Amino acid sequence: MTTTWVAGFRSAVLSPHEAIQIKPSRGFHDQTLRQILRLDGGGKALRVLLSNEYGKEPLVIGAARLAVRTSGSAVDPATDTALRFGGATEVVIPAGERLHSDPVALAVPAGTDLALTLRLPEDTGLATYAHTPSQNAYVLPGNAVAADFTGAEEIDGRYYVTGIDVLAPEGTAIAVAFGDSWFEGVGTSTGANERFPNQLSRRLDCGWVVNQGIGGNRLLTDEVGPRGLARFERDVLQVPGVTHVLFHFGLNDVGLPGMFGEPPATAEDLIAGFTALAGRARSHGLTTIGMTMGPYAGTVYPGIDTPEGRAVRREVNAWIRTSTVFDTVVDVAAAVQDPDAPDSIRADLDSGDHLHLNDAGAHAMAAAVDLAYLRL
Repeated sequence: MTTTWVAGFRSAVLSPHEAIQIKPSRGFHDQTLRQILRLDGGGKALRVLLSNEYGKEPLVIGAARLAVRTSGSAVDPATDTALRFGGATEVVIPAGERLHSDPVALAVPAGTDLALTLRLPEDTGLATYAHTPSQNAYVLPGNAVAADFTGAEEIDGRYYVTGIDVLAPEGTAIAVAFGDSWFEGVGTSTGANERFPNQLSRRLDCGWVVNQGIGGNRLLTDEVGPRGLARFERDVLQVPGVTHVLFHFGLNDVGLPGMFGEPPATAEDLIAGFTALAGRARSHGLTTIGMTMGPYAGTVYPGIDTPEGRAVRREVNAWIRTSTVFDTVVDVAAAVQDPDAPDSIRADLDSGDHLHLNDAGAHAMAAAVDLAYLRL
């Protein structure tokens, strides 16, 4: 059986200087950073993709190690492996660039938690990062790549790492969950891997789903990260082995403008954006799966829930349900809405902010997907 590189883990990254309403990034200096990364798919070997896309200065990696996480920040020492870059253990990633590590022979099954440890000896400036990954990281001062990380500072966010690829059987189906916080996992339990892509991956027997959601991301406007129309090539087409793409966009296009007293995006513009994305995906041979926008009435975030925004959501969802633009459609809204108040999330599926799903809500969202469309 032949093998090929496919994405086992992905995390879409954004600039630390965009969007005042999100949690800001941070920098590092003479510190060691350990991050926990869940592989939704396994393989015979691994390579890590690091990013300094939004850095203002070259990023110095003094050392990098990869190991299987046992619990908390602890790792299995028998699996602890040095990463190399062109044969070197130290590397400098220029500002604006990404870099793959050399492959390492570390066979891991699906569902493995890996610990990536990065030695950051110099001032990094604000980091290229993911701001709501639902997974904490650990920091120790100095060179602690060989430490057990007991007593480490625990922080949220994910920094510099944007992917892990695995060597898997050729023909493995790889679906990219491309969208907003409903994919990234905002509202689900931190460290529990109950995000929608994780839960959908566990249902599959011949492929898995990689997470390219960004909380706050819009389809039409650069705000929290590049708009969906702009990052499609990086976050979908450049994912190794991609065969399918799921779309969940629009909530931030209709909601976030209200925080600044601006009107929501129009239904016409959103429909045009979805049509353009689906067309680009199909032109590259990908199976396209459209998803209706989830409900958000009564959200605790001021300005987001407006009558105008609700009307746009209903109109766009009606179009998605009947459109032939996508190969198939998942009616997320119907799966998680309150049947007596369809603009609202059902109480038992609500994270508490009336905008995001909890673990059970992400489960309901994943259960709504017909697996027949995720097979090759």
